[in-house]
Amino acid sequence: MPLSLPISRRALKHSRAIQIDAYARDDGLWDIDAHISDIKTRDTLLASGVRPAGAALHDLWLRVTINTQFTIVAAEAASDAVPYPGYCDTIAPAYKQLIGLNLIKGFRHALHASLGGMLGCTHLTELALVLPTAAIQAFAGDVFDPHQAANTTGHGQKPFQLDRCHALRSDGAAVAKYYPRWTVAQAVKSEPS
Repeated sequence: MPLSLPISRRALKHSRAIQIDAYARDDGLWDIDAHISDIKTRDTLLASGVRPAGAALHDLWLRVTINTQFTIVAAEAASDAVPYPGYCDTIAPAYKQLIGLNLIKGFRHALHASLGGMLGCTHLTELALVLPTAAIQAFAGDVFDPHQAANTTGHGQKPFQLDRCHALRSDGAAVAKYYPRWTVAQAVKSEPS
């Protein structure tokens, strides 16, 4: 179901686009390429000069190379368009600090500790925040089988995606329907007397 129709006439003023592409490499690693752009529909006066309508205010790239355990083994950033040329575009080397972090084990906390605020670029760090779920989606069906334990017999590990969102709660209806082996009884809250 799409969003409701606007209740008033609107004029587009700004567009932000985020694109994430995941590539399986021949060496068994994965590249996750992330791109963010900000574009205004009108000429914009910046402290560094006028940015013409349709020209990117931000055009930033981030690539992390990960292994199949979600650990970052290489990282690079690039800034093709920034509001303060010669300043914003000097932070790219700092994103090598992502190397060694694991996208699904404390990543967001470690990201903010090493590259949050003045330690990094607000937009590149924000872009990095979407990497964990993008990597999980990329791996589904290739690195791990999201349905490996849906049956009710046999042994196996609990499916990775369970208990990571409201729909796939172990005590919820979707898990009962699609992953009955992993259903747990919903806790009954007792009323105070």
